[in-house]
Amino acid sequence: MDPKLLSSLMDPAILFFFFGLAAGALRSNLEIPPAIAKFLSLYLLLVIGFKGGVSMAATGFTSAMGWALLGAIVLAFVIPAWSFGVLRTRLSAFDAAAIAATYGSVSAVTFITASGFAERQGLLVGGHMAVALVIMESPAIIMAVLLANMVRTRQAAAAGGRPAGPVKLGKVLHEAFTDGAHLLLIGSLLVGFITGDSGKKVLEPFTALQKGILAFFLLDMGLLVAARARDLRENRAFLTAFGLAAPLINAALAAMLAKSFGLSLRDAFLLSVLAASASYIVVPAVVRYAIPEANASLYFGMSLVVTFPFNIVVGIPLYHGALSRFWS
Repeated sequence: MDPKLLSSLMDPAILFFFFGLAAGALRSNLEIPPAIAKFLSLYLLLVIGFKGGVSMAATGFTSAMGWALLGAIVLAFVIPAWSFGVLRTRLSAFDAAAIAATYGSVSAVTFITASGFAERQGLLVGGHMAVALVIMESPAIIMAVLLANMVRTRQAAAAGGRPAGPVKLGKVLHEAFTDGAHLLLIGSLLVGFITGDSGKKVLEPFTALQKGILAFFLLDMGLLVAARARDLRENRAFLTAFGLAAPLINAALAAMLAKSFGLSLRDAFLLSVLAASASYIVVPAVVRYAIPEANASLYFGMSLVVTFPFNIVVGIPLYHGALSRFWS
C-alpha cells in the first residue's frame, strides 16, 4: 500500500470517520446531537477562516496569491459547466444544474483535512488558499441559477404558455453570501487578517483544539453518510460513477492550471483538493430554494455519500502523491 495512503488512513480523524460508518451500518443508536454537530461545523469554519486571515496578514498580497485565486475563479466556472453537460445526458436539466452547482463549489471539511495532511508532509499552508475556498463557493450557484432559469423559459415556450418568472439572481446571491456557514468563514477570515499574530496568540488555546474537533465532526459525518446511502437508488451506477470520476477530473484540471500558472506544490495540492471536493452544506441549502424542481436527495447524496468519503480516504493522498511526482 502507498505509504501516503496508509499514513492518511492511520490518522485518528479518518479512523473516526470509518468508525462512524461502521456504527451507522450496524444501525447503532450512536448519534451526535444536531446542535453539537452544528457547533462542530461552525467551529471548523471559524478556525480555518481565522488561521487563513492570520497567514494573509503575515505574508501580504503576493503574485503567487493572485495566480492561485485566479485559478480558483476559473475552476469555479469551468467545473459546473462541464458537469452540467455530462449530467444532462442522463438526468433532468434541473437535477443536472443542481448537481453541477454542488460539484462546482467546495467542501470546507475536505479542505481542512487536506490542510492537516499537507502540514504532516511538511507543506506550510498559505492563508490565501482559505480565500480561494471562499471565492469558489458562489460562482457555481450563479451558473446553476442561470441554467435553471434558461430551462424554465424554454419549457414554458415549448408548452406555449407564459414563461414562469425566473428566480432572481440577486436574491439567490443574498442567500448564498448570508448563509451562516459562508458568512462565518468570511467573517473569521477578516478577523484573522485584522488581528494578525496578536489575535493568533489570544485564540491559540481555542484553535489548538482543531484536530480533536475534526475527529468528532468526521465521526458525525460517518454516521450521516451511512444513514443517507439509501438516497441514491435511482441511476445509482451513473451517479456513483460520476461522483468518483468528477473529483479525479477536476483535480487534474486544477493541477494543469496550477502548473501553467507556476504555483508551488503546496498551492497546487490545495487547489486540486478544492476542485475535487463538492459542497454538502452551503450549496444544497441555497439550491433548495433556487432550484426547487431538483431532487435534493440526489445532489446532497452524491456529494456526501460518494465524493466526500472518496476524497477523505483516497483522494487527498492520491492527489498529493501524483502532484509530488509532477512537480519534482
